[in-house]
Amino acid sequence: MALQEQTYDVVVIGGGPVGENVAQYAIEGTELTAAIVEAELVGGECSYYACVPSKVLLHPVEVAATTTSGVGVTPTAVDVARTLERRDEWVSGYDDAGQVDWAHSEGIDVIRGHGRLVAERTVEVAADGVVQRLRARHAVVIATGSTPTVPDLYAEARPWGSRDVTGVVEVPERLAVIGGGVVACEAATWMVGLGSAVTVLVRDDRLLSRQEEVASTTVLQALRDRGCDVRLGTEVVAVERPGAADTGLGRVHGGPVTLTTAEGPVVADEVLVATGRRPRLDDLGLDAIGLTPEDVGDGAGLPAWLHVVGDASGEAPLTHWGKYRARVIGARIAAAVTGTPPPNEPEGIPVPQVIFTDPQVAMVGRTEREAREAGHDVVVADVGADAVTGTALLREQVSGGARLVVDRSTGLLLGATFVGPGVADLVHAGTVAIVGRVPVHVLRHAVPSFPAASELWLRLLEALPRELRVP
Repeated sequence: MALQEQTYDVVVIGGGPVGENVAQYAIEGTELTAAIVEAELVGGECSYYACVPSKVLLHPVEVAATTTSGVGVTPTAVDVARTLERRDEWVSGYDDAGQVDWAHSEGIDVIRGHGRLVAERTVEVAADGVVQRLRARHAVVIATGSTPTVPDLYAEARPWGSRDVTGVVEVPERLAVIGGGVVACEAATWMVGLGSAVTVLVRDDRLLSRQEEVASTTVLQALRDRGCDVRLGTEVVAVERPGAADTGLGRVHGGPVTLTTAEGPVVADEVLVATGRRPRLDDLGLDAIGLTPEDVGDGAGLPAWLHVVGDASGEAPLTHWGKYRARVIGARIAAAVTGTPPPNEPEGIPVPQVIFTDPQVAMVGRTEREAREAGHDVVVADVGADAVTGTALLREQVSGGARLVVDRSTGLLLGATFVGPGVADLVHAGTVAIVGRVPVHVLRHAVPSFPAASELWLRLLEALPRELRVP
């Protein structure tokens, strides 16, 4: 193979939104140079296979549900063909030319191929018979994301993963979903909306086990009301699928699959395995610099020139969190090289999350259980999602609820959860309150508009003990 050598100030392995952000923030406003190494699509999992296409598929399902809820609109159904067409538009037909153009406009080079560390601050990329050796003057950043975990039990059945279900081309008549987390709940919502008969098999005794109980019970009931067969406390012990074959992204992978459980068999035309993800750290050449994937996850033993960010770091596997961490790390790299002050990052930054089921789940900070386990003297305020006019107007029947978790001694917000229609945008106020360390007696003076869903904040604050509301 021919060998080419290039030198940059920063080399980023991984061209998803996290890699893009760290490269951008490392060089903007400076004379520094950066390259992104990407073997697949620039823009990454979120742009083509996760966040963006999943929300495109979920939105028409939510709209259709609203029109059938008695709000004075003629009921509509999901147009499956147009929904899939719109999904293809949003993922640019799985073409990353626009993302590459953006990188070039920011002064970032894009190197195609699989990147591996071969020595200190040195990355090799092999593609099309050429090996490119990239030397980094200052920093190498690993932003390779994560990959789905597929238990060995399902390997020979050629199951769908998250890419297949967001890239669905053939809607299976019967779909089995394994798992009870975010991917499983969101996918079950849009697949039943697209016309599939969905059975969800959950080993745990509830859905969304890391969320507040109101999220678990509300989403469970919503899925069942849509016709999903959700079975809790169910473990699959055997899987059979004669003639299974990989027929392409989003297509049914062969004949029917039989899933054996203690309660009896479940037969489906396709099975989605949504049992979690792990950092993508394989085949990165970590051994060439004396490291293992475990060292990367710990982060303590990394050399000063090597950074790990996003899902690859083992932190919260959420695009917005990875992008935030990328902005901080990119700015730190720039500051170290240029001799300017590094960014001042407050302690205890909370991680917000929205689950785009219908109803939505939005949360930030700690749950009540997590706050108590951390040693806080906790006060909790709860109200129903229909407690204010702004939400009650959205549907004939509004399910869900909202909760604040507050530290009794300081009056500071520790966590907030909202479950209901259109609550995704309510959680940012909680994020601001936690980051800004705003006590709840001050939050009472942040006046919500009427009639808007934000009045849930007022009702929650009113539900707190008087000694916390009045300083």
